[in-house]
Amino acid sequence: MTVFMFPGLGDHYLDMGRDLYRDHPVFRAELDRCADLLEPELGLDLRTVLFSEEQQENAPELDLRRMLGRDTQPEESEQERRLNRTEVAQPALFAVEYALAKLWASWGVEPEAMIGYSLGEYVAACLAGVLSLEDSLTLVARRAKLIEAAPTGRMLAVMLSEEKLSGLLGESLSLSAVNGPEFCVVAGPAEDIQELQERLRAEGVVVRPVRSTHAFHSAMMRPLVEQVTALAAGLTLNAPKIPYVSNVTGTWITDAQATDPGYFAQHLVSPVRFSDGLRELGTERTLLEAGPGQTLSSLATGARGTGAGVVASMRHPLERRDDTEVLREALAKLNGEKSDSSDAELSDTERALAELWVKLLPVDEIPVDVSFFEIGGNSLLATRLMLRVSRAFGVDLTLRQVYETPTVAKMAAVIDALRSGQEVVKEAATSETGSAERPRFQLPNGLWVTHQNEAETKHFYEDIFDHRTYAKHGITIEDGATVVDVGGNIGLFTLFAHYEAKDVKVFTFEPAPPMFELLSRNVADHGVNATLIHAGASDAEGTAEFTFYPRSSGMSSFHPDEAEEKHNLRTIIANQREAGDESDAEEFEELAAHAEELMDVRFEAIPFTATLRPLSAVIREQGIERIDLIKIDVQKSEQQVIDGIADEDWPKIRQMVLEAHDGDGRVAHLTELLRGHGFTVLAEQDELYRGTDIFNIYATRNEAK
Repeated sequence: MTVFMFPGLGDHYLDMGRDLYRDHPVFRAELDRCADLLEPELGLDLRTVLFSEEQQENAPELDLRRMLGRDTQPEESEQERRLNRTEVAQPALFAVEYALAKLWASWGVEPEAMIGYSLGEYVAACLAGVLSLEDSLTLVARRAKLIEAAPTGRMLAVMLSEEKLSGLLGESLSLSAVNGPEFCVVAGPAEDIQELQERLRAEGVVVRPVRSTHAFHSAMMRPLVEQVTALAAGLTLNAPKIPYVSNVTGTWITDAQATDPGYFAQHLVSPVRFSDGLRELGTERTLLEAGPGQTLSSLATGARGTGAGVVASMRHPLERRDDTEVLREALAKLNGEKSDSSDAELSDTERALAELWVKLLPVDEIPVDVSFFEIGGNSLLATRLMLRVSRAFGVDLTLRQVYETPTVAKMAAVIDALRSGQEVVKEAATSETGSAERPRFQLPNGLWVTHQNEAETKHFYEDIFDHRTYAKHGITIEDGATVVDVGGNIGLFTLFAHYEAKDVKVFTFEPAPPMFELLSRNVADHGVNATLIHAGASDAEGTAEFTFYPRSSGMSSFHPDEAEEKHNLRTIIANQREAGDESDAEEFEELAAHAEELMDVRFEAIPFTATLRPLSAVIREQGIERIDLIKIDVQKSEQQVIDGIADEDWPKIRQMVLEAHDGDGRVAHLTELLRGHGFTVLAEQDELYRGTDIFNIYATRNEAK
C-alpha cells in the first residue's frame, strides 16, 4: 500500500515545482487549472508569485544566512515576501501538492490512504472527494485571508513529550503539534513564546523557533471558528472515497467528521497529531511525501527507522537539485520497494543474506536496496557479516566487497558470482553508504542529523557532547557568543555551540564538498545562526589539493600521510579495545584479523581542489569585532590556520581550542605562540589518542592582562 503524505505551510519556497511545471504536462495542466480557479479569489495569477521572474540556467548558490533569516540584510526578496503571505502561500502550497498528486496518478501511483499535515489535510480531503477542487480552493483561499488578517503570533519546536510540555504552557500558549514522542510544537503570542523559550533553554531543553507569521493550531485562531464553519457550511461536503488520517484525532477520518462544517473549524484550533497519525498508519505501508521539502519524510523516518519505506518527491529548499531529478529518483525507489515487498520475489541468496543481516542489525526487515551502513552497520559489524557470509555460503567475501556492494541485492549478486566462479565486477563507491541519499541518524540526546557514517558520527558525538572536549579547562560558550568552527565536518560542533547557549553566532569552515553538503543540511534543519564558508582556513588566499576519505572523513587532510593516518587509526582501535568490555573482545579479535584490509578500505581517497581563505580575510568581510571561541580541527593544517590570523585580530579572540599533531615539536611551538598573544595555555592528550601524535590545546585569555 502507498500512503500519500501532504506537508503544511513552512515547507513551501519560491520556485517550488518549477522544474516539474517545465518538464511534465500533467503537472503543468493541473497547476494551470488551480491558478485559473484561484485568480478571482486572490486577485492575481498564482504562477507569477510562485515562480521567480527569471529562471537561472544553473541552480543558484546557497545563501544560507538569508534562507535561515540570519542576514543583516532583509531576509526575503520581494518575490519571497509576496509568496510568504499566508493568503498566497496556503493556496500555492495546495496547488503544487494537488498537481503533484495528479502527476503521480498519471504514472499509476494512486494513494490507498493519505495523511496531511495542517493545510495538507485539505489536499487529502479534496483527493478523497470530500470537496471538489473548486470548493477546496475557495475554502483554502478564504480561510487563508481570515488568518492573514488575524493577530500575528509565534511558534516554537520543543524536544519534550506532550505530557511534560502540557504543564508548562499556562493559559496563553497552546500545544500546536505533536510530531514525535519527544517532539512538540507550541504556539501563541510572541512575548509568551519568548518567555517559554528562555525558561526551557535555561533548563537544558532543546528548543528551536519555527519560522511562522501566525500561531497556527492555537487558541489565537479561535476568533475565526464561526467564520470558517460558515465557509464550510456553504460548500458541498461528501463522505471520503479514500481513507485519510485526521490531524484532530490522529486516527482515520469518519464520514460524520468529513461532512461536518464544524470539523474544519475544529481542525483550525486543534493540535496536529501527526505522531499519532503515523502510528495509526503502521509500518507496512510505503509513505510517499507528495509536496515540497522533506519534513514529513524526516518525521516518518524518525518514527519508523531508516530504510522503512519512506520516499520524498521533491527537494529540500536548500538543495540545488532539479525537482525532476528528485522525482525520478522517488519513482525508482517506489517501484523498487513495490517489487521487493514480496518475499516470494527475492532470490534464495537474497533471502538467506537478509536473514544474516537481521541477526546483526537493529531492524526486523531488510529492504534489498538499502545500504548496510544506513541501517546500523559499521566496521565491526561488516567484519562479522563477512565471516558469517563465508560460513553460510562457502565463499570468501572480502571486507572491501562488503563496503563496495552494501545492499542485499548487490551483495547477493557478488555471492552468486563467487559461487559460480564468475568474475565479480567492481563498483566504484563514493561513500560508506554507497548511495546518493545520505542517511539520517538520531544522536543519543535526541537530535537528528544527516551524516556520512554511523560509527564516525557516534565517535564525534561522544567527543563533543558527552566528553565535552571543547568545553573543558575553563572554555565556555555564553549567550550571544560568536564562535568560529574551523574544520566543520558534518557540523556537530556547530550544533553544540548553537545549543550550548542562546543567540550564538557561528562561522564554520569546511572545504570538502560532501561534508559541506551535510553541514548545510544540518545547520538548516536545526535553525542554526551560522555563516558557512566552503573553504579551508589557511595563511593565504588560494587553492590546494584536499584528500577526502569518505569512510574516514575526520582524517581527511590537505597534508595526507597514509602511513601516519593508518597508524593513528590502528592505535585508536587498540585503545578502544583496551577500554572496552569483555563482551567486545570477540568482535575486536575478528576486526584485528582483517585490520589491514580495513585500513585499505577506510583510506580509499577522493581528491578535491579546495579553496583556501585566511581567517582574518573572513573576519574583515563579516565585520567580526569579537570572537569568543575558535575551535580548530584540521588534520595537520593548524599552523597555517594560526598564521592566517593578522596581528590586529589577535586581541579580538578570547578562547581557542585546537587539535594539534605533534610533529617537529609543533605542540610546544603553538603553546609558546599562544602564550605570547596573552593566553593561558594547557596541552593534553586524551586517553583515546594515547600512542598517537594527536593533542588538544586549550587557550583562554587573561582579560585583565
